Amino acid sequence: MNTMKKMLLIPTSALLLAAGSAQADYAPIDSIDNILTHAAEYGFTQYEEIQVKSRGRAEVEGWLDDEWYADVEFSIDNGEMLKEERKRLITGAWGMSEEDVRQALNVAQAEGMTEFEEIDIDKSGMIDIEGRDENGRELDVSLRQGSDQVSSIDRD
Repeated sequence: MNTMKKMLLIPTSALLLAAGSAQADYAPIDSIDNILTHAAEYGFTQYEEIQVKSRGRAEVEGWLDDEWYADVEFSIDNGEMLKEERKRLITGAWGMSEEDVRQALNVAQAEGMTEFEEIDIDKSGMIDIEGRDENGRELDVSLRQGSDQVSSIDRD
């Protein structure tokens, strides 16, 4: 590869890397009310992941019923749908209920989290919440679904 091609390739790959890493953002914990309202209006019953995106957007992944899985991105403020993808799956619905999401965020808030970036659950029932405290320090809280006891906490 000649020098000119190498010089062009490096800036392009750096630009792609930067664009991919600027996806997530933070929102105040109380913005979960808007997010869950819009998600319920869409039809979500179980949540696998809720992530705050840049420019006041949220992405919600989860189940609409026992067969339909959805990945939807919408405006946190007004619920305008920005992206939608649905899949029919045979695994059956699983994840967090609205009450599970609220309970987990309450636990994270009690540990000092004021803004969240993402909340998700794995198939074993472990819920992870990533966010920041009032000083802007990163805070990761993990707990078991249905529990109000922290399993682990990481403060950066």
